[in-house]
Amino acid sequence: MSVLIDIKQITRDFPLGQEIVKVLKGIDLLINKGEYVALMGPSGSGKSTLMNLLGCLDTPTAGSYMLNGKDVSNMSDDELAEIRNKEIGFVFQTFNLLPRTTALENVALPMVYAGASKSARKERAEEVLTDVGLADRMDHKPNQLSGGQRQRVAVGRALVNKPSIILADEPTGNLDSKTSLEIMDLFDEIHAQGNTVIIVTHEEDIALHAHRIIRLRDGMIETDIRREGESW
Repeated sequence: MSVLIDIKQITRDFPLGQEIVKVLKGIDLLINKGEYVALMGPSGSGKSTLMNLLGCLDTPTAGSYMLNGKDVSNMSDDELAEIRNKEIGFVFQTFNLLPRTTALENVALPMVYAGASKSARKERAEEVLTDVGLADRMDHKPNQLSGGQRQRVAVGRALVNKPSIILADEPTGNLDSKTSLEIMDLFDEIHAQGNTVIIVTHEEDIALHAHRIIRLRDGMIETDIRREGESW
């Protein structure tokens, strides 16, 4: 397997008044292409900070981060924005959809930033919405969709640019248990098609969909367990 994410001795400090709060304290992490990883940890463990670094929403205080062979540790904001658009598909707990635009337009949005033509955007967005089970909802706006359907639109948007990583932050946090299972089945399908999936969650049953569970505590990796078949 080829390495997708290679993090070496990443630290992240935040100033708080006169103090420096050390949130990540020297993390080493390798994730291969095609892995399905859950990132867990109690509040304050550093998992959200690590997710922001993995998603190129933030840069480390020290250490190196190679993503798909590119060193993203010291990139400018513009360079990071380009990497995010090409390499990373985000799915958030709150869906983050544009309220006045249709499902199709929401899904096509990352392709606008990528400079794709209108016809290419429409074709790809239709294809992705069909894949996530919303072929009959393309012209609906978010307020005409259920929570589960909105999250499917968000998943479609994450997939539309064929990114290297799908990065999901508490993707079932706003959904009931039945809808949560449906969304996790969708992530299982996405992974089965060869995508690398990283899910940040505090729910054990959601994490068990992943093939590898990394637990953080106090800014360090506490455990990193891979599942072989269905046994640990």
